[in-house]
Amino acid sequence: MASDSSPPAAASSPQGPGDKLAVFWHEGMLAHDAGRGVFDSGRDPGFLDVLDQHPENADRVRNMVSILRRGPIAPFVSWHSGRPAHASELLSFHSSEYIEELVQANATGAKKFCEGTFLNPGSWGAALLAAGTTLSAVKHILDGHGNLAYALVRPPGHHAQPDRADGYCFLNNAGLAVHLALDSGRSKVAVVDIDVHYGNGTAEGFYRTENVLTISLHMRHGSWGPSHPQSGSVDEIGEGKGLGYNLNIPLPNGSGDAGYEYAMNELVVPAIDKFQPQLLVFVVGQDSSAFDPNGRQCLTMEGYRKIGQIMRSMANRHSNGQILIVQEGGYHITYSAYCLHATLEGVLDLEAPLLDDPIAYYPEDERYTKKVVDMIKDSWKQSVPFLKDI
Repeated sequence: MASDSSPPAAASSPQGPGDKLAVFWHEGMLAHDAGRGVFDSGRDPGFLDVLDQHPENADRVRNMVSILRRGPIAPFVSWHSGRPAHASELLSFHSSEYIEELVQANATGAKKFCEGTFLNPGSWGAALLAAGTTLSAVKHILDGHGNLAYALVRPPGHHAQPDRADGYCFLNNAGLAVHLALDSGRSKVAVVDIDVHYGNGTAEGFYRTENVLTISLHMRHGSWGPSHPQSGSVDEIGEGKGLGYNLNIPLPNGSGDAGYEYAMNELVVPAIDKFQPQLLVFVVGQDSSAFDPNGRQCLTMEGYRKIGQIMRSMANRHSNGQILIVQEGGYHITYSAYCLHATLEGVLDLEAPLLDDPIAYYPEDERYTKKVVDMIKDSWKQSVPFLKDI
């Protein structure tokens, strides 16, 4: 029987700006090494002296850890150790056949699951730590120990579907956390994913579910092969009981800070207000930034900070300030850490920025993005029953 793990009563006010963010981390996740090659391909053409480190590498996360430990946000952060997930915990989201495929791949030493997605020695242990650490983070909230928790994890997870790996991802960390929240008594959970790529794995896992609202803001990249058949288009809105509860926001390349803020306010906020979740899961990827090698969306620290503030405002209205944050992409070794810092400043609802943007200057024109957002809104009014009057 599910325990009663609903948000605290309304008399218990949400966290104030001075409260801390619980960061869950385990350095064993650094052991995953996807190798070197031409960008993420793993290929060596034989005529290049220097190959790329795979974009999903340990250094990007080392900087995220260090900026939270030694940056100006450090006084607002508390640190908690992660743990590996148990095999039985993985079955809430993933099929037993797929988990066995991962176990066998680890036993044989290495396997390429799809383009860019390599399980090498150390990868499976890191993936189990990422899943377990995310479960520990959401349990911190569910058990009433705090309202804000951040699972600083790798390998990422939002492309991992119930029965397959995809896009650097093996286990769907956020999806596992959502199931734990539902099993613990939360009747409705909303996922807001701002990684530059469509959170197709999370969407697939809840595509026929009415008590989980999945929202993904991403660049329009479409399907990229058998491992990623979903397109991320506006018309992928769920099926059966889940019809209308998967909302895709494919944004034009270069949407920038103003474009993303407009999309959040015009699309995400009304949908969340209508759905009224008891927990918000905020899936973050800094690959939407102006300098990321894997995206083209041109967000800066200012844009990430504003998105964090909007998320906090929605959580204060619907889940008594409770937000689980789950790390996904973000591949610029230094700027990703700065954008993470800004995002968490926003979530903490700090009065003023703690860090200046070291490099961002990108002229933006949000007019086209606003037209696209308005078109998406019209589409939702016609096709999503609970949003017909937004």
